[in-house]
Amino acid sequence: MRVVFMGTPAFAVPSLRRLAAAHEVALVLTRPDAVRSRGKKLEPSPVKEAALEFDLPVMEANRMTPEVLDVLRAAEAEIFCVAAYGCILPDEVLTMAPLGCVNVHASLLPRWRGAAPIQRSILEGDAETGVSIMRIGHGVDTGAYCAQASCAVPGKSADELTAELAELGGDLLVSTLPAIADGSAVWTEQDESLVTHAAKIAKAELRLDPAAGALENTRRVMASSNAAPARCVIAGKPVRVMRAAAADAASPSAAAGSFTVKGGRVYMGCADGSLELISIKPDGKREMDAKSWAAGQREDDGAWGCLE
Repeated sequence: MRVVFMGTPAFAVPSLRRLAAAHEVALVLTRPDAVRSRGKKLEPSPVKEAALEFDLPVMEANRMTPEVLDVLRAAEAEIFCVAAYGCILPDEVLTMAPLGCVNVHASLLPRWRGAAPIQRSILEGDAETGVSIMRIGHGVDTGAYCAQASCAVPGKSADELTAELAELGGDLLVSTLPAIADGSAVWTEQDESLVTHAAKIAKAELRLDPAAGALENTRRVMASSNAAPARCVIAGKPVRVMRAAAADAASPSAAAGSFTVKGGRVYMGCADGSLELISIKPDGKREMDAKSWAAGQREDDGAWGCLE
């Protein structure tokens, strides 16, 4: 099958790799090089890097200009496949390929339409999430879907869950394309009564708070990322909490808003129990495990709180 692929972040790379191995990828469309890490150097998108590895033709665009539309038409693809491209597609693009335009979405639609389905599934304590192969429509993730695959959520960070869903999505996309091509795919319209919206994560949402429960704070840590880190103030200094877990009942306890160090382990008191620090990154310093951080503290007890 002749395919045009559109995608940008690491989440999209497994889909591109599977397509390149099984089909003819006529064109890869991705967002332009950008500053993607610390420093001022422009870096290619993960999808562009993968496309160049496969010696695939690449076009960079952040909007559908007449020039981009001309290139898409010239590709003469049977289907357009999208995974986190990051650009609104006009009707002309959605109907350009004979088999239409399908998207790999990182949720079990209609749950978690929107920008941050993976983080929202973690924050809400979902038992499972997954990927959906859907048609792209006019609304945000409103199209019908023809295939879904699921995986468990608990115990996985946002990065870990993203990587797992990316692989799951790539496999599902390639396994579903034959049914889309021969018309045997069964499309299911989304039940609007079951829709939940995955709004972009605000940094304030992931600030740890002693007034919240230990499990809620743990989920904030698990859902965090470089763009929206889980932060708090501990021993009077702002830090990013990299890894943490709700402590069990047998662990040492601390009052809400206080921390205690026992045997090199650090426990932060929450509204209903304690959160155990596993690794931490004080501002201006490298990441370190909780034991190393505790070794640098003068006192074994102190206060912690929400970052203002």
